[in-house]
Amino acid sequence: MTKWTTAWLDEDDGDDDEKGRQPDMPMTAGPVQNALFRSRTVLVFGEIDMRLAERVTAQLTALAAESDDPIRVIINSPGGHVESGDTIHDMIRFCGPTVKVIGTGWVASAGAHIFLGAKKENRLCLPNTRFLLHQPAGGMRGQASDIQIEAEQIIKMRDRVNRMIAAETGQTIERVVKDTQRNFWMNAEEAKAYGLVSRIITDTSEV
Repeated sequence: MTKWTTAWLDEDDGDDDEKGRQPDMPMTAGPVQNALFRSRTVLVFGEIDMRLAERVTAQLTALAAESDDPIRVIINSPGGHVESGDTIHDMIRFCGPTVKVIGTGWVASAGAHIFLGAKKENRLCLPNTRFLLHQPAGGMRGQASDIQIEAEQIIKMRDRVNRMIAAETGQTIERVVKDTQRNFWMNAEEAKAYGLVSRIITDTSEV
């Protein structure tokens, strides 16, 4: 886990021993990580997996312990592991401080699920962000009985995610079920009209 409270590393030339750490100590946070911590910003970039979920949970927990000031979460993700997305989604609501999410690039699948962890008024995006909603899927292998059990779980997962999308966007569950039958892409303006996004921003002062 990154040590968020450590001082910046000395960037002078020299051996590692002379850069503020002992040979047997793990690498501490550098200037970028420290700057992100001070600005109370968490990055969710790339595929959603358990390692990312652990890192984001650690950062949200550390920032919440530091103060009750709002936290910014910037998301650019193609999606990934549903349960890892569930963890980050739930931690956004659980950690305590207000969390403002900012979409950029693309916010897809499990990434969109994380985005919806913030309250609607705190869901923002940059102008060129694209959003993708679709049904969660799973790779089913093994005995017929195991495949049946997994298929039942996927159906339950789809229903849960669809109901969450409906509740957070104001769309009817029937509309969401229809939209997520196939890949449902939206640009920033369309996502705002759909209820995913509250505001499209162009400058940090608008956060």
